[in-house]
Amino acid sequence: MVYTISGIRFPAVAYKPASFQSTFNGDRRSTSLSFLMKKNYVSRKIFARKSYDSVSSSDKVLVPGSQTDGSSSSTDQLEVPETVSEEPQVHDDVESLAIEEAVEVKDEVEKNVVPSSQAATDDDESQVDSLKGTRSTKQDETTKMRSIPPPGAGKKIYEIDPFLNDHRQHLDYRYGEYKRVRAEIDKFEGGLEAFSRGYENFGFTRSATGITYREWAPAAESASLIGDFNNWNPNADVMTRNEFGVWEIFLPNNADGSPAIPHGSRVKIRMVTPSGIKDSIPAWIKFSVQAPGEIPYNGIYYDPPEEEKYVFKHPQPKKPKSLRIYECHVGMSSKEPLINTYANFRDEVLPRIKKLGYNAVQIMAIQEHSYYASFGYHVTNFFAPSSRCGTPDDLKSLIDRAHELGLVVLMDIVHSHASNNTLDGLNMFDGTDSQYFHSGSRGYHWMWDSRLFNYGSWEVLRFLLSNARWWLEEYKFDGFRFDGVTSMMYTHHGLQVAFTGNYNEYFGLATDVDAVVYLMLVNDLIRGLYPEAIAIGEDVSGMPTFCIPVQDGGVGFDYRLQMAIADKWIELLKKPDEYWQMGDIVHTLTNRRWLEKCVAYAESHDQALVGDKTIAFWLMDKDMYDFMALDRPATPRIDRGIALHKMIRLITMGLGGEGYLNFMGNEFGHPEWIDFPRGEQRLSNGSVIPGNNNSFDKCRRRFDLGDANYLRYNGMQEFDRAMQHLEETYGFMTAEHQYISRKDEGDRVIVFERGNLVFVFNFHWTKSYTDYRVGCLKSGKYKIALDSDDASFGGFNRISYTAEYFTKDGQFDDRPHSFLVYAPCRTAVVYALAEDKPELIEG
Repeated sequence: MVYTISGIRFPAVAYKPASFQSTFNGDRRSTSLSFLMKKNYVSRKIFARKSYDSVSSSDKVLVPGSQTDGSSSSTDQLEVPETVSEEPQVHDDVESLAIEEAVEVKDEVEKNVVPSSQAATDDDESQVDSLKGTRSTKQDETTKMRSIPPPGAGKKIYEIDPFLNDHRQHLDYRYGEYKRVRAEIDKFEGGLEAFSRGYENFGFTRSATGITYREWAPAAESASLIGDFNNWNPNADVMTRNEFGVWEIFLPNNADGSPAIPHGSRVKIRMVTPSGIKDSIPAWIKFSVQAPGEIPYNGIYYDPPEEEKYVFKHPQPKKPKSLRIYECHVGMSSKEPLINTYANFRDEVLPRIKKLGYNAVQIMAIQEHSYYASFGYHVTNFFAPSSRCGTPDDLKSLIDRAHELGLVVLMDIVHSHASNNTLDGLNMFDGTDSQYFHSGSRGYHWMWDSRLFNYGSWEVLRFLLSNARWWLEEYKFDGFRFDGVTSMMYTHHGLQVAFTGNYNEYFGLATDVDAVVYLMLVNDLIRGLYPEAIAIGEDVSGMPTFCIPVQDGGVGFDYRLQMAIADKWIELLKKPDEYWQMGDIVHTLTNRRWLEKCVAYAESHDQALVGDKTIAFWLMDKDMYDFMALDRPATPRIDRGIALHKMIRLITMGLGGEGYLNFMGNEFGHPEWIDFPRGEQRLSNGSVIPGNNNSFDKCRRRFDLGDANYLRYNGMQEFDRAMQHLEETYGFMTAEHQYISRKDEGDRVIVFERGNLVFVFNFHWTKSYTDYRVGCLKSGKYKIALDSDDASFGGFNRISYTAEYFTKDGQFDDRPHSFLVYAPCRTAVVYALAEDKPELIEG
């Protein structure tokens, strides 16, 4: 019995839970297969269906031969220790760091710690060689020269924010815990640099003599490696366990020198656990796919020949001073109703991002997730890139192309929770609910239906720190946007809690100190080994010290996502703009902590999801369906919507932070919402959640709308492009000078300076002002740098670009100089000193 996919035959091997004590002498290669193909990519569409279409690079399938080289290596009878030693003893003949004595770290840490030196046994010298070989290949000369600085005093936060002195006991305890964990990592693991290379010890590692597979599963009673390579026989390759709960097996090469597990073949680990017998995808798997007709994914042994591995050709760009992020999702980035590929995104979307003027691309849903509609946030395989869009080498090619274009690539990394799946995820991996996560209710996020990590566990720290490093090292990502950090930092996860800014909300019993310490450690790792990398944290709480360096006592992020801004715009859009308050807008945009940089955004993917509305849809609603063509008159709702859409985005970039983010398609006011393909769901209580017939119609991006010069979407897109190039030219987001000189509730006018630019916003719905005086810091001649009312941006062309504006001395709005402008209703105009203005920015 077989089933096929793209010409590949899958054996349907029946097996039963047999004893794990027998040996296997069959042909490893007789029924193995490969999901993978050659590196030269031929663009292919992946259409909506409940199966995995080929995501590889050519039509040639790598199916290993059926000839055997003899019997496979047999394994000795599995011996499971009756007890697990709580005092780690070092094997004298293992070349690695020694643990001098056992100390009481924490109950959880002491129980689960697996020193790197114990990951390998002394049973097979080639296994140790494997570790040494992989380490030498992974550590290039540049990495060797980098180092993670030791902890500092952690006291500067009190100078930066004196209000923190009232919470010194908590903060000193937090920093003390961080220093304690750092010291224990130094003692037991040889430092954070070595500790974060867990992917060189765990999972599959390859040496000249064979393949070693290791897995931490302390509650498992027995384990064996199964897959296509051994006909899924659980008696063939039985694993042995050490005193730390690490299971291991070494598979020597075949007689002809080929690896025992062919590249591209399926693998799993079978375990007898306290919950019964289960087959799981290895926790450190580097690639996994979903076979046709199956719901759970399969782990894939991914180790292509050297000549087929993608080799990076372009250096990583330097960290930009001003961060302008284009947030995107590869799968839904096609104009067509299908799942897009890494290759198509590389060739079609990256050049668009570059042309628009963004300097960073933030990619969502990279880590493998079995449920597509989770937007990538229910991760099942943390070290594997999503196979829906292509192979790991396809992803590397995408990143390399972005680097060639000068774009930094940020990954939306999920370390705040994990999928609840038990068949293809980490949940109940060793048969218990407490291996990677907190047990009981503390380990379950009731709103997200997902599992919550135990950041106080030694092996969880190893897993997550190694995961962060893996994506930076192997795939050359330039940094991360850490998802759900608010959920991590508090035991209430920010649910049903309204943060008011009272410091007692941040520093108390509700704070998960273990999670905060993990964030400090991962930022230490990023900053020390990858100094050009960027770390952004998604935090809605406003946690003080969030973007202060770890050595100074902070959490260590570069940027905080300024999430309150998007919420404020949605709040305002629910009522007529006659009721908008200028002071309220300015306060929300500027309410951020001193010396803590923020990434501002008017809307992200959150606002585009089904059940919510984008800004454009809030403003123009159903009129977008019939009145966006230039060959017919616009309605008042369309005129208002286009004008406010541009003003909202510009004032958010102008005042909201030191970085800016836009979700793909929103730059031109993408219509409607995002709705992932989904079927009807019947719940246990009998209720039914309707689906959308698994349609991809609203799970795509209609870039053609923004490109069509006969549609009003094009003017909105051109304005966004001009806005990005304005920031590139003047760097106003990171300018030290910022001054708000006017927020007039009567006139509905906001005037502010950022760098050498003067921004004038007139939010009034009917009143236009002639000879309107605005203050400025510098004297001289000003000219228009950007005008939202330009006809090429969908405006009414009420202002002349050739006009010149000369300053007058004398105080006005507490500024030493001023000049007169024309401020039409619902417009935003940016003025620059003529001598500082390199070029006119038009549509």
